[in-house]
Amino acid sequence: MDFLVLFSYYLALLLIGGVVLCICLQTRYLNGLARGGAQIFSFITPERLQRVVLRSLHYLFHTRNNAFLVLHVVLQGMVYTEYTWEILGYCQELDFSLCYLLLPHLLLAVNLVFFTLSCLTDPGTITKANEALLLQVYEFDEVMFPEKRWCSTCDLRKPARSKHCTQTAVCSYVSGGAWCHCLIGPPVSAGVCNRCVHRFDHHCVWVNNCIGAWNARYFLLYLLTLTASAAAMAVVTTVFLVRLVVMSDLDLYVDDQDVDTIFLIQRLFLTFPRIVFLLGFVLVLSFLLGGFLCFALFLAATNQTTNEWCRGDGAWCRHCPPAAGARSAEPRAYRNIHSHGLWSNLREIFLPSTAHGDRKKK
Repeated sequence: MDFLVLFSYYLALLLIGGVVLCICLQTRYLNGLARGGAQIFSFITPERLQRVVLRSLHYLFHTRNNAFLVLHVVLQGMVYTEYTWEILGYCQELDFSLCYLLLPHLLLAVNLVFFTLSCLTDPGTITKANEALLLQVYEFDEVMFPEKRWCSTCDLRKPARSKHCTQTAVCSYVSGGAWCHCLIGPPVSAGVCNRCVHRFDHHCVWVNNCIGAWNARYFLLYLLTLTASAAAMAVVTTVFLVRLVVMSDLDLYVDDQDVDTIFLIQRLFLTFPRIVFLLGFVLVLSFLLGGFLCFALFLAATNQTTNEWCRGDGAWCRHCPPAAGARSAEPRAYRNIHSHGLWSNLREIFLPSTAHGDRKKK
């Protein structure tokens, strides 16, 4: 079997495995199978190695650190270095428009601005000074966000749609030689900022910051420009390879038969391996980022947060515990009471009233 076909199978298997892993973590039955497999793995793995792995995972996913931020910058730098070094030079020889070639770099510059703003902007930290003001922004639904609810860590009343960013994903520890798991709250956040965030969406390890009311617009634009830059790079690379095939001396017929597409791609792979690898990487990245962007736009259009979607009735995360404070005899279904139409929802994202609440109050 050809190497390209085997490599395609490998990529497909890798993507399917990642999707199955995500489903396992969010499904009660499959989560039990995953725990059983982890316990079996614990018996064949030295306890010291288990502790090192768990400490590393805890540091990466349950504490604020710059590991993924640095990884993000390094990967982006490597991709753009390869694009500039390889494709830009070849395309200039083929008389490509310079504006067309520099479009990914322009998108990169804009993306870095919103990336920096997402990292450094306060997401909406609730303090004693702004607690009373933020309590008046959103209406309490008495289901997911009851009115009389306190954060024991911050010693503050929790405004509607707020959340304390803490360790809420899977907590792992070694006990008696076995790899044990316990769920601490709904698996919404994976970071430890140790603060209550107004209109909490999620904690993003790639920007090492919470996403809340005051930086959600920057994060959405960061995600949009990142997807656009990957897609633009994929388009430029594809057009370059297609034009190269058309203009090269590679005959489109071999022994009076049409050249098979797999053969053509394999020929290009053998001639320009780094460029074909780059194209495959940015194509997969474009699809993944595009899916995440569509989900983020859906949440923005319906005025929901990731936290609310995961805990709401429409989520497939069914094992999340009910919201504290719902004491009625019959459980009440969650209903989104904050959506007021597409344009109002988008205006709330890009022009948050809380950002200028103090000024308006004065």
